[in-house]
Amino acid sequence: MGAPDTKIKETLGFQAEVKQLLHLVTHSLYSNKEIFLRELVSNASDACDKLRFEAIAKPELLEGGPDYAIRVSYDKAARTITVSDNGIGMSRDEAIQHLGTIAKSGTREFFAQLTGDQQKDTQLIGQFGVGFYSSFIVADRVTVISRRAGLPADQAVKWESDGSGEFTVEPAAREARGTDVILHLKEGEDELLSSWKLRSILTKYSDHIATPIRMKKEEWDKDKNDYVVKDEEETVNQASALWTRTKSDITDEQYKSFYQHVAHDFTEPLAWTHNRVEGKTEYIQLLYIPSHAPFDIWDRNQRHGVKLYVRRVFIMDDAEQLLPPYLRFVRGVVDSSDLPLNVSREILQESRDVKAIREGCTKRVLSLLEDLAENRKDDYAKFWSEFGQVLKEGVGDDPANRERIARLLRFASTTSEGAQSVSLGDYVARMKPGQKSIYYLTADTLEAAKSSPHLEIFRKKGVEVLLLTDRVDEWMLTFLHEFDGKPLASVAKGDLDLGELADAQEKEEQQKVADEYKELVGKVKSALGERVQDVRVTLRLTDSPACIVVDRDAMSAHLARLLKAAGQKAPASKPILELNPHHPLVQRLKYEEAKLADWAALLLDQAVLAEGGQLDDPAGFVRRLNQMLLDAAAK
Repeated sequence: MGAPDTKIKETLGFQAEVKQLLHLVTHSLYSNKEIFLRELVSNASDACDKLRFEAIAKPELLEGGPDYAIRVSYDKAARTITVSDNGIGMSRDEAIQHLGTIAKSGTREFFAQLTGDQQKDTQLIGQFGVGFYSSFIVADRVTVISRRAGLPADQAVKWESDGSGEFTVEPAAREARGTDVILHLKEGEDELLSSWKLRSILTKYSDHIATPIRMKKEEWDKDKNDYVVKDEEETVNQASALWTRTKSDITDEQYKSFYQHVAHDFTEPLAWTHNRVEGKTEYIQLLYIPSHAPFDIWDRNQRHGVKLYVRRVFIMDDAEQLLPPYLRFVRGVVDSSDLPLNVSREILQESRDVKAIREGCTKRVLSLLEDLAENRKDDYAKFWSEFGQVLKEGVGDDPANRERIARLLRFASTTSEGAQSVSLGDYVARMKPGQKSIYYLTADTLEAAKSSPHLEIFRKKGVEVLLLTDRVDEWMLTFLHEFDGKPLASVAKGDLDLGELADAQEKEEQQKVADEYKELVGKVKSALGERVQDVRVTLRLTDSPACIVVDRDAMSAHLARLLKAAGQKAPASKPILELNPHHPLVQRLKYEEAKLADWAALLLDQAVLAEGGQLDDPAGFVRRLNQMLLDAAAK
């Protein structure tokens, strides 16, 4: 097939994901339909920002001058609303690409999360960002006429669709660079065909836009008893970069509105911090914590949500050098006074000024989180439920701030009823007299952790144990070895040493049972052979007959399972089987000769299953268990 003829009208199909998104937008967001104007104005503002940046290297793109503006108009007779800008514009190919497809990584995962629950889906769509497609909330047909800066007037493009599944593109003419988005309103949307209504929406949602938003002036005509449109224009927004204003001049509503613009999210932010930093490096930061995690939060390569400006000139979206990966959920703006206007991503990586900005922004976000944790505990709980696992990455990623991050961590524990609400500081404050370590247990699920036999002696003594069930926890623990001088100790590793928590009588008893069961331990070890590293008696169990542990420095069974599930090889290791000398099964085993090998294998398999592990020989386990049941029934 040859190249398409760009001089004729062509009908093309939307990408499958666009069809799905259009359906969701038009059916789920009608209750908040005013956002269509906010989204279109935001897009127009971005187009002006992009041209401002490109024109630094190519000033010839500024045909007609740098007077950037967004114009909003309406036509009652034609029942249309038009949003125009003189920004970068689009070529024919760009119109097809930007308006016919969704170029977002994780799009499929986004749709997989949709539940069919309108309220939940609406929230998710807001996190995804609806952009241009919000036009179809109020319009049954949308026409876009655009000319890319640098192209001649006769090389504009006209894009049109009714949102049903197809769109057309054809050649058009546009005298100046930029884009017109013309909405042909649905029946019942006539209230939007009013200057007062459009201005009120613009003031509510777009007052913070730095590009002037202009509309024709209207004056009351007594003779006509109606408003008359004048040729003269007026700016309806403040048209100054919100972050450059003093904090006392900005209302909470304006901060929230700016967040929705910069994050393309119509939920409200959880918190924000706005500061002017002066010294060797001067910059302004306006950073937000969202209230919900985006659908692609686990993509560490996804660009971060901070926009970089230099002296109010937009430079780039998603400047990942401004914050470390574990703070990739932060949204906002950084405006530097020191960086060059022609700065590139490569220059950013090596710039000392950017390093200072990154450190400053990181500390400011951590301070904001510390304030939430201390003074707004409910909001911090919301933050933790959405972003806690991501913040844990910082323990390994950011050694300089490891202690601050550790204080922000929250965990479930044997005293927290399942909620991840226990801080390491809380735990240390509740430690028993004589307790030297912070005890923890890793497991696949909270239920598996709660029912682990390793907790039995700790429950008996009333010692709190942290229950770690996030996939990132094992990785995090390779960097987090202590807190406030207290070492972190796994209850499933090594020979249990309760130190001062064990009284003299218990220590004496431990030695006594070790001597008493020495012969049995040798027999069980011989029967299990290569399946175990060692066998020993323990006092860590009160109800279970046996459990498995690994050496203190060995990889935990939980981490080995995670690696195996991810298709990676885990270092070969054998478990240590610990027997409970007070359990009737173990006591009975002392006098068993004929079936000792089968009983020993059953105890080991049970201990593996109790840990959430998989058996190497499930059929053998079932066979031995059935035989034991038959023997018991025969008696």
